[in-house]
Amino acid sequence: MNPHQKFSIGLQSVPLVAILRGLSPAEALPVGQALLSTGWTLIEIPLNSPQPLDSIAAMAGAFPDALIGAGTVLTPGDVRNVHAAGGQLIVSPNFNPAVVREAVRLGLVCLPGIMTASEAFGALEAGATGLKIFPAEMITPAVVKALRAVLPTGTVVLPVGGIIAENMRSYLAAGANGFGIGSALYKPGAAASDVAESAMKFIAGCTFPVMA
Repeated sequence: MNPHQKFSIGLQSVPLVAILRGLSPAEALPVGQALLSTGWTLIEIPLNSPQPLDSIAAMAGAFPDALIGAGTVLTPGDVRNVHAAGGQLIVSPNFNPAVVREAVRLGLVCLPGIMTASEAFGALEAGATGLKIFPAEMITPAVVKALRAVLPTGTVVLPVGGIIAENMRSYLAAGANGFGIGSALYKPGAAASDVAESAMKFIAGCTFPVMA
């Protein structure tokens, strides 16, 4: 499967991106296996984690059917490094056209961070696969609904930041397609079993709408 097929399948099954900030290479395979055992297949390791490219390479090699990549990707050079490590997912906190274009050139899934309609349309024009609505603490479901009303049909919208099981349904009702989940799912040093338990709670605590 190519990266975009993996992304599409992930959105249809468990549309949650695991954000493993602070993950060490020694934790990569146990935590990755814990997530995959619950059905999560979309995994990002932020580049400000310890030796992130080593963790990405390990996961990408061990879990070929999952979409593994990096978060906090800030430069085109970062994109190339992630690609060289076997990563296929590029997530950023911001919209940098050069980052999106490099990800597109390499055939990677790219989710830039946006807050405004101008950023959203700029990111889509640059070739973004979908939009990371960030930080969601500042972007209410009402704002997501307003953005959804003007975005092209089929645009993938994923709120990230402060997402917990209790506030997911309101965002889904507003038109979100899924979420990125960070510290509520994984904190540095967390046992793989605890990550699996948290992963199951997010699945159980949320009813996803059927997408046409």
